[in-house]
Amino acid sequence: MTSPSRPHLLGVLAGLFLAAGLVLSSLLLTRTWLKVADAESITVTGSARRNIQSDLVVWRGTITVESATLLEAQALLATQEATTRAFLSAQGVTNAQFHPIAIQRVQVRPAKQAADDEDGAEAASSRFRLSRTAEVRSGDIDTVLAMDSKASQLVTQGIEFTSGAPEFIWTKAGEAKIEMLADASRDALARAEQIVSPGGRRIARLRSAKMGVFQITPLHSTQNTWDGMNDTTSREKTVTAVVNASYALD
Repeated sequence: MTSPSRPHLLGVLAGLFLAAGLVLSSLLLTRTWLKVADAESITVTGSARRNIQSDLVVWRGTITVESATLLEAQALLATQEATTRAFLSAQGVTNAQFHPIAIQRVQVRPAKQAADDEDGAEAASSRFRLSRTAEVRSGDIDTVLAMDSKASQLVTQGIEFTSGAPEFIWTKAGEAKIEMLADASRDALARAEQIVSPGGRRIARLRSAKMGVFQITPLHSTQNTWDGMNDTTSREKTVTAVVNASYALD
């Protein structure tokens, strides 16, 4: 009698493994239904998600000057601030707020002085470094971003000007949070019903509900934190609300 061919044996083995897998899956599913059937309650997590656009941008830029005397530094700062205000206005930004002036006294050592010169401390001179930050908060995000892209023009005019990355904010998070938590609660109920119905049980009532973290993340991002994230780096965002709910079963 001839032995079965190798392909035939592989086919038989594959069929046996598949059958075993189906049986195991059936047993696990049946076991899950039995647990549901014996349980008095079920706890699930529901979520709601929205993709949104930021409606506010916060932009900051800082002017820095340095001079031998405080009066000279103040005069130079006033001149450069006037130039900066004119630039912002020309770009359509008219609501800039300037923070109080920060004053720093710095020690300057002459470059030719040796590091081990015993009289170095006496030879060092003082200079005054002044800085002032302009802040813009606007719902006209496109205008502010267009201005930010041209801010280097101030540097070409001899102004030591540095700007930070714009912050993008969604101001409607508070009012949307209530709606999204309601959506997350409905999602939790739907999940619970899907789980218990194959086991022949029904949801009787809500036993408890707890609000989970409220996350505002960059669009399509998987970032999250245990205490909730509020992203300000991305103009487009994803907002997620989570509810943990426990239901009594009939």
